[in-house]
Amino acid sequence: MNFGNLIWLFFILLMIQPIMSRRLLEFARAQALRNLERSRGTRAIALVHRQETMNLLGFPILRFINVEDSEEILRAIKMTDPETPIDLIIHSPGGLVLASMQIAHALANRKAPVTVFVPHFAMSGGTLIALSASQIVMDENAVLGPVDPQIGEFPAASILRVLERKSHDEIDDKTMIMADVAEKAIRQLSDGVTDLLSKRMEAGKARSLANLLATGHFTHDYPLTVEELRKFEIPISTDVPEEIYLFMRLFPQPKQITPSVSYLPTLPRHSRS
Repeated sequence: MNFGNLIWLFFILLMIQPIMSRRLLEFARAQALRNLERSRGTRAIALVHRQETMNLLGFPILRFINVEDSEEILRAIKMTDPETPIDLIIHSPGGLVLASMQIAHALANRKAPVTVFVPHFAMSGGTLIALSASQIVMDENAVLGPVDPQIGEFPAASILRVLERKSHDEIDDKTMIMADVAEKAIRQLSDGVTDLLSKRMEAGKARSLANLLATGHFTHDYPLTVEELRKFEIPISTDVPEEIYLFMRLFPQPKQITPSVSYLPTLPRHSRS
């Protein structure tokens, strides 16, 4: 083999290496889910949105809950025996209300128990899905978030406050239309969350909590900790199985030239006496 052939072989290996790495990572993820199913006797489903790198160009792309996700999860639920419990791992910044509500509705109507695991965060639409579960299991430092709807780039509740603070004669037609849509969006989402929570708690408490989460009481990115969620009488467990953490390690962020965080990956450190 001459030098020219070696150069070609090098470039071919360079091109197929990302594909092989991706296949190996997908195999490891499937094996991790299989191990979780065996240990808990459940059907395991994962909804994980991380910033990922495209294979060819290397540009990072952001992920969020969309209709493709809802179709896949609904298909997985349909393929699962009604008597088999479901474990759903969620790691997501949120996404479309349509897709999130579809998933939440399907899980809430399950006959068998549904456990949602939140190892790090499940905001907005991710929270909406979590509220449909029979049990929510979070890392002690994980967070959920408010589910107030967004109209374009603006919170629906903030658009409505414009009507309260300005005369209608001073408001343009576009803002009036957005306010009309915002009012409907808040009402619809509040009703939807109430229906979900009513399956797990008393109706009055469900309505009160739905209004708190859906009507703009918090900013949209406000982190609701385990302690705060328990004050809302949402039962939260922090007994996250080790298999969940092992699974999340298989979703690495794109490599940076200079890492932002550095530490030695050793066993837990103990203070010396």
